[in-house]
Amino acid sequence: QGQLVESGGGSVQAGGSLRLSCAASASIYKNRWMAWFRQAPGKEREGVARIYTGNGVTYYADSVKGRFTISQDNAKNTVYLQMNSLKPEDTSMYYCAANGVAFVVGTYTYWGQGTQVTVSS
Repeated sequence: QGQLVESGGGSVQAGGSLRLSCAASASIYKNRWMAWFRQAPGKEREGVARIYTGNGVTYYADSVKGRFTISQDNAKNTVYLQMNSLKPEDTSMYYCAANGVAFVVGTYTYWGQGTQVTVSS
């Protein structure tokens, strides 16, 4: 059974950095699209970044390009989201997801429990 476990959220001031981690069970990590989504209160869940674990191809939402970096560690079945130059509008619950298409929420089969990121001004 597939499992995703996120960690690394927290509170930071604007301009700061955080790194999120998503550890996946081996059965759902290899040769899959893995993505980070976020959802703020009262807003729809939106895609932030995604990576294909088979070859490392990445895509980013326009709102985070140049500030966020998604990466992978195949030895640990883990995907990371390095977030730099954080802004208050980045405040959200961040979710890791696996085995989906593009940034279409409904296509992702596996979801983590979420980790809160709060950016203060």
